[in-house]
Amino acid sequence: MNSFSVIYKNNVVAIFLVGVVTLLSVTNAKPATFLQDFRVTWSDSHIKQLDGGKGIQLLLDQNSGCGFASKSQYLFGRVSMKIKLIPGDSAGTVTAFYMNSDTDQVRDELDFEFLGNRTGQPYSVQTNVYAHGKGDREQRVNLWFDPAADFHTYSILWNHHHVVFSVDEVPIRVYKNNEAKGLPFPKVQPMGIYSTLWEADDWATRGGLEKIDWNKAPFYAYYKDFDIEGCPAPGPSACASNPTNWWEGTGYQQLDAVAARRYRWVRTNHMVYDYCTDKQRNPVTPPECMDGI
Repeated sequence: MNSFSVIYKNNVVAIFLVGVVTLLSVTNAKPATFLQDFRVTWSDSHIKQLDGGKGIQLLLDQNSGCGFASKSQYLFGRVSMKIKLIPGDSAGTVTAFYMNSDTDQVRDELDFEFLGNRTGQPYSVQTNVYAHGKGDREQRVNLWFDPAADFHTYSILWNHHHVVFSVDEVPIRVYKNNEAKGLPFPKVQPMGIYSTLWEADDWATRGGLEKIDWNKAPFYAYYKDFDIEGCPAPGPSACASNPTNWWEGTGYQQLDAVAARRYRWVRTNHMVYDYCTDKQRNPVTPPECMDGI
């Protein structure tokens, strides 16, 4: 074998090994294990790691609920996780997945709240948006599948243009950046990612008419495939304003035709409450409700 052949062969092997290492690192980067990105915030005894930390079990009983939070805060990006909700009679329970700035007077928050049901009734998911301390923007959708039968992916996309709440890549809520009209939009405060399982039978199911049945306890919810992509804070100051971040790309600045069609389908067939059309609470339609998607 001549010297050129040896060099060529060695280079091919080196490139192959680099490719394998790169592939492995990308493959293993997501989804993260629970403790890579999260910590238990309350009732450690009620959160159990599964499958080497790739998944977790949350437990609610008469002693306590539980919760966890991301170790870092983020400014723009996307967070998603797969959740399997409480099966059977889950009335009075709330499983929440949300982002929060952890500030009091000028809180920013993006909420998924899964509201328990009596057996056989549809599971509802309530979304809410707090911007610069102003909330009261609840919308509720009845899920079109049984979220306790299997895992489904719930995600929040947050960029300079809008916030999009999605279920299995189907958008169910869009909150647009209408700062040009003088409306607040969360874009300054980084937010952490949180989740809780707790008792809320004073309001969660049929406005509090359906109480939690502790004979059915303990209640379990399951999570896996934790995926956070965003600008960590503190971090490089230029990250959050970088237009080349994938979540700021033109394909994510508004819903494409397929996503818009799915969004309208959800709103037409599965929406059960919208603060925008609640004339008792809002005799004048809030201005952010006038702008579509």
